[in-house]
Amino acid sequence: ISELAAEFHPQHCHLFVYSSSKGTLRLCDMRESALCDKHSKIFEEPEDPGNRSFFSEIISSVSDVKFSHSGRYLLTRDYLTVKVWDLNMEKGPVETYQVHEYLRSKLCSLYENDCIFDKFECVWNSTDSVIMTGAYNSFFRMFDRETGRGVTLESWRESSKPRAVLRTRRIYTGGRRRRGDVGVDSLDFTKKILHMAWHPAENIIAIAATNNLYIFQDRVNAENL
Repeated sequence: ISELAAEFHPQHCHLFVYSSSKGTLRLCDMRESALCDKHSKIFEEPEDPGNRSFFSEIISSVSDVKFSHSGRYLLTRDYLTVKVWDLNMEKGPVETYQVHEYLRSKLCSLYENDCIFDKFECVWNSTDSVIMTGAYNSFFRMFDRETGRGVTLESWRESSKPRAVLRTRRIYTGGRRRRGDVGVDSLDFTKKILHMAWHPAENIIAIAATNNLYIFQDRVNAENL
């Protein structure tokens, strides 16, 4: 088991959480011991035996963890999903959002090209009402926690022009294909958004897409959500 991400509580400096490659989260309290080799709480979602596969352990690895600004919740990112955990509920996440479930059928090829080991970050907005994380093909995802609705947005050179509106995209996985849909087989896995940040007080986001850094502001995001 390897530790992948860690963060201190925003209000209580003696508390911190770290994630593992086994998909678990451990909350530690430094008041109990200077050597935090034992945890105060462990957060883990029971595995569904019906979904068990060779890739289960890899895709359950938690690549990032963030405390909410309120300090009550944890936001985690594994390969296919982002999850919200309540610090008072260790038995499983209170919210789960599918980031790119359409890749589940392509895990074998993603394993062969090492993409399955990509470590995506996740972030909260300033009010903890919206969460954001990255994907492939220069796409990133936002989820409104109140409605549960998600939107796929694209970072590309045209959107970096002043007053340009972020482009919403849809991944085609079957059924009726609409104009502008992107097929799963045509996704560019070399264009991945792994790193991002959300301003602590304003609706301003920074997106790192390969060798470009994009900064988007406020009104655009609100319109897309």
